[in-house]
Amino acid sequence: MIEMELNKIIIDEKRQDQVIVLKEKNGDRVLPIVIGLLEASSIKMKVSGVNPPRPLTHDLLHAVVEHLEAKVEKIVIDKLENNTFHAKLFLKTESGKPKVIDARPSDSIALSVRAKAPIFVEDEVLKQSANSQGK
Repeated sequence: MIEMELNKIIIDEKRQDQVIVLKEKNGDRVLPIVIGLLEASSIKMKVSGVNPPRPLTHDLLHAVVEHLEAKVEKIVIDKLENNTFHAKLFLKTESGKPKVIDARPSDSIALSVRAKAPIFVEDEVLKQSANSQGK
C-alpha cells in the first residue's frame, strides 16, 4: 500500500463530475479520481476551514463514529474495476477490534479529512490507473 495525500480539488460547477487528485506522499505518482459535486464541495469546505452552521452528511458520519467511541484509522482505495474505484474504511473500536466498511472513495476521503486519517492506495490500483490514462 502506498500512502497518499490530497493534492488538488478541481471543481467546475458547470459539470456534474469533479476531480480530486491524490499524490504519493513520498513520491511523484498521482491518482485522479472523478467524484460528484457535493462530495468535492464537502472536501473543499473542510480543507478550507469552512464550518457550516449545521453538520453536513460527512460531518454527521464523523460525529457518529466518534460518538460510538470508534476512530477512523485509515482509508484504503483497494480496487479499480470497470473504471470505478472502490475503497474501504478501517475503523478501530474501543475494544480494539477493527471494522472494515466498503465505501466510495469520495465519501472515504471526505471522512478522512475530518478524522485526519491517512489515505492509502493499493499499488496495483495506481498501476491500473496509470495504464488506463495511457502512461
